[in-house]
Amino acid sequence: MSNDNVAHALSGAGGGALSMVVTYPLITLSTRAQTESARSQTSEQGKAQKLTAVEAAKQIIAREGISGLYSGLESALFGISITNFIYYYFYEGTKAIYQQTNPQLSTAQSMIAGAIAGSATSVLTNPIWVVNTRMTVRDTDGEKATTLSTIRDIIHKDGVGAFFSGIGPALVLVINPVLQYTIFEQLRNAVEKRRKMTPLDAFFIGALGKIVATSVTYPYITLKARLQLRRKNNSESSSLIQGIKNIIERDGVSGLYKGLSTKVLQSALSSAFLFFFKEQLFAAAVVVLALIRNLRARK
Repeated sequence: MSNDNVAHALSGAGGGALSMVVTYPLITLSTRAQTESARSQTSEQGKAQKLTAVEAAKQIIAREGISGLYSGLESALFGISITNFIYYYFYEGTKAIYQQTNPQLSTAQSMIAGAIAGSATSVLTNPIWVVNTRMTVRDTDGEKATTLSTIRDIIHKDGVGAFFSGIGPALVLVINPVLQYTIFEQLRNAVEKRRKMTPLDAFFIGALGKIVATSVTYPYITLKARLQLRRKNNSESSSLIQGIKNIIERDGVSGLYKGLSTKVLQSALSSAFLFFFKEQLFAAAVVVLALIRNLRARK
């Protein structure tokens, strides 16, 4: 393993976890908005009421308390740490290969690096996000859902294959980090031609890249969330095209964009904080890995 790759992976994992804690209530609101119609199919109350983000937050707090805004945080922190570690390890590894001949990545090279890292990450971490989605939108019946109880429930009711629900949209959504990191790399190159990039630069550039990527890919984000929630006895199709058609038939085109404003805000803040924290954690990770390497050399 390259020490730089591991340092990037560790700082990415740490930055992702910190940004997740800061923005998680927004993740809860956007995920519930995305899956609102799918859950209301089996609800005794019938059609779900359309709420603003603020009204939805008040409703969750009234029904579940403040902790309701953090449903599934445990699995999300685990998931984002693993996801970012895998992503950055593959992404920086691919970048290092290209940078042997050209220090600054071209647009095409950035996209290829993002596609390789995104595909590996999607396949390896999909089960984690299935569990997290189920926990985030669980129906409240007075019992506190844990990660282990949710895993057991999925296996018992839907089988092991359910852990890969939504893998189709997840692979399509590889375009999300491809767009995000391509924009980030190109803007970073532009900044570094003039001066050294600061954590604050990373904050704003990271936010901009994520806003564009999330806005473009949001219909597939909605479909992925619904498929991850899907039960065996649910009629939601696992086909990408049919899944999109089902949502449009049931909720109209606007159904593909439920929770968009909340998701864009969350994604922008999450990405901004991720890059901000990562820039600062990277130096610390390099020092720690150097100390570990020196300790091993002395033995």
